[in-house]
Amino acid sequence: MAATSTSTAKRPEAPPGAPGPRETRRRVNWLPWLFLAPYLLLFGSFVLLPIALGLWISLHSWDFTLPGKPFVGLRNYSELLTPGTGEFERFWNAMQATGIFTAISVPLLIVIPLAVALVMNQRFRGRNLFRALFFAPYVLGVAVVGVVWRFLLDANIGVVNYLAGLVGLPDSTPWLTSIPETWIALIGVTVWWTLGFNAVIFLAGLQDISNDLYEAAKMDGAGAWVRFRHVTLPGLRPVVLFVVMITVIASANMFGQSWIMTRGGPGQETRTAIYYIVDTGLNQRAMGEAAAASWLLTLVLMLTSALLFAFARERGPEKGADR
Repeated sequence: MAATSTSTAKRPEAPPGAPGPRETRRRVNWLPWLFLAPYLLLFGSFVLLPIALGLWISLHSWDFTLPGKPFVGLRNYSELLTPGTGEFERFWNAMQATGIFTAISVPLLIVIPLAVALVMNQRFRGRNLFRALFFAPYVLGVAVVGVVWRFLLDANIGVVNYLAGLVGLPDSTPWLTSIPETWIALIGVTVWWTLGFNAVIFLAGLQDISNDLYEAAKMDGAGAWVRFRHVTLPGLRPVVLFVVMITVIASANMFGQSWIMTRGGPGQETRTAIYYIVDTGLNQRAMGEAAAASWLLTLVLMLTSALLFAFARERGPEKGADR
């Protein structure tokens, strides 16, 4: 019976001076962090630091013109949340104005840009000009948009009322001094100004949907509405969620249009939450109350975002439905 021997394979010896296994594990590759350093520096300086500073200010009675800034804890938040205090009514009236503007403008900024994108996705002569005309207002600043439309909507010298009179409509509509005309003006101007951005995002989403799906639906006898409902909308689901999110956040932060066109009037009807924060912090020099209001607005937007994500997940594709 032959004896069998087993030989253990030896690991190749490392060259002299090479790091051992433990040293290799401990070594950190700093090159990626070196490339990330400029972004991390900017992100920390202009995002993280202001967030922390805003939270710190909200806990103080902070007047930037005075040397003393006493610590007050949660008093600023308590005044905003307790009925009967001086700031409670002003703040929640501003939140109500923000809610009105957001609730009306967001559906319009979803439906109208989607309709525009569906048209722009077709092939016809002058399509590029059509796209440019809808996107062009978005490149304008809010100051330009606000000043121009303030003159166009003026009840006495405005071109809008003049043109309305030419076609037999009322020519003295108080677009900027009466409710609900003021809301119609602010929402209409905002939709005109920003729909091009949402339309471009929807257009990119439409072009990402395979034509084979539409061809298969046509072969099955599906009409235009059925194709839109069962092919276009499911294909645009993540795009719609993204557009809804950024539109809600942008609408909740509306300030420039109200500041320039209506000065928050009539009365305080169009003073949004950002308007209240700017007025409280800069005009009244109560930075603590303004910072607290900013954090409450942030919490409301975070809750709204969580609800939107939960709704999208619930309405998403059924389990087991593979694409």
